[in-house]
Amino acid sequence: MGCERYRVVLTLDAEQDLDGVLSYLVYRKRNREAAISLLEDFQETIDSLTRSAGSLKLDDDPNLARREYRRIHLSRHRYFMLYRVDDDVAVVDRIFHDLQDYRSRM
Repeated sequence: MGCERYRVVLTLDAEQDLDGVLSYLVYRKRNREAAISLLEDFQETIDSLTRSAGSLKLDDDPNLARREYRRIHLSRHRYFMLYRVDDDVAVVDRIFHDLQDYRSRM
């Protein structure tokens, strides 16, 4: 299993979450460099997920763990992805900021 590779798929909700964050940075904060940095960090995290999706622990929240959700944090930004593993596919359902109440939105 150490050599297993996962295909990463973003749901429409996850794509909208990412678009929302990037739009906020570019249009509200007028900080294109921050948006680029976040997008680079996001892509690096996706790349990491292709190698490690099945090895990360289930979420600490019992309800989400029961639904087999796992969490991976971006390394340089305060965001994380909630995802599920289905065979060799990591399905990213949502992207949240660390300060968001993600449990109520799942």
